[in-house]
Amino acid sequence: MNELTVSVSPHIRDRVSTRWIMLDVIIALVPALVASVVIFGARALLIVLVCVLSCNIFEAAFERLVKRGLTVGDMSASVTGILLAFNLPVSIPLWQAAFGGAVAIVLVKQLFGGLGKNFANPAITARIVMFLAFSTTMTTWTGGGGLFAKTLDAVTGATPLTMIARGAADSLPPLRDMILGLRGGCIGETSAIALAIGGIYLVARKIISWHTPVTFILTVLAFTALLGREPVYQVFSGGLFLGAIFMATDYVTTPQTSLGRLIFGIGAGALTTIIRVYGSYPEGVSYSILLMNIVTPYINKLTMRKAFGGART
Repeated sequence: MNELTVSVSPHIRDRVSTRWIMLDVIIALVPALVASVVIFGARALLIVLVCVLSCNIFEAAFERLVKRGLTVGDMSASVTGILLAFNLPVSIPLWQAAFGGAVAIVLVKQLFGGLGKNFANPAITARIVMFLAFSTTMTTWTGGGGLFAKTLDAVTGATPLTMIARGAADSLPPLRDMILGLRGGCIGETSAIALAIGGIYLVARKIISWHTPVTFILTVLAFTALLGREPVYQVFSGGLFLGAIFMATDYVTTPQTSLGRLIFGIGAGALTTIIRVYGSYPEGVSYSILLMNIVTPYINKLTMRKAFGGART
């Protein structure tokens, strides 16, 4: 009889690791990255490179400073850099993009203990800080140097959400352009079809579940329809697809249960609608995700099932 090995759980092993998950996320972001370069030109790629490089440098430097093990190899800093870049206008000064990397990695991630201990999504929080610090450059929309520069220069003076807020729905671009990404906005958030392809890939790979993205988007659609505020354009405007698929599904800052993810998506969608319709700022995705990040521990406590034979904490 073969000798038995006695050890503590878990006993089922898999090759899935943080690095593998982050690589899948990067693969899922590639269609949106390609779309951003085609739409906005080579400067979009430059911003992505600056953000990724700054995030990795700040992560390595901080961990060296506090004598903590280096974690840049898990690719999480690179994913944060890409998502941060996707939340920036193509005309953003490069030093401001690097500043955003410092905020995301040092202030939001590392000061709380590193990956798995941050209470909020680093890229989302960095975007909000940058909007408050650099409001002019963060709300300047230009066509860039992509293949559709002339088309974009004609429509990027204001984003579709700004047009809706001003009551200028007649000036909205065609719905086809909204889906493809030929509209004003940040470099990685405009092409809904590219972001949807990435989302389908992540669901197929079982990296994320459908619960939060679908409920987030459908809640915005339903509430804006009830309020008569161009619901279809609301769905394809701003950073809704980017936020719902790639940032509201973050493992660390969003609920762990399926019911909790549904609650998170509905809450984020409702907050996004309230901010867009009644707030002074036409976009609300970043703020809604940050607010829901804060209540995530309570959602987990409410929806987490107790272990068999155990007591609910």
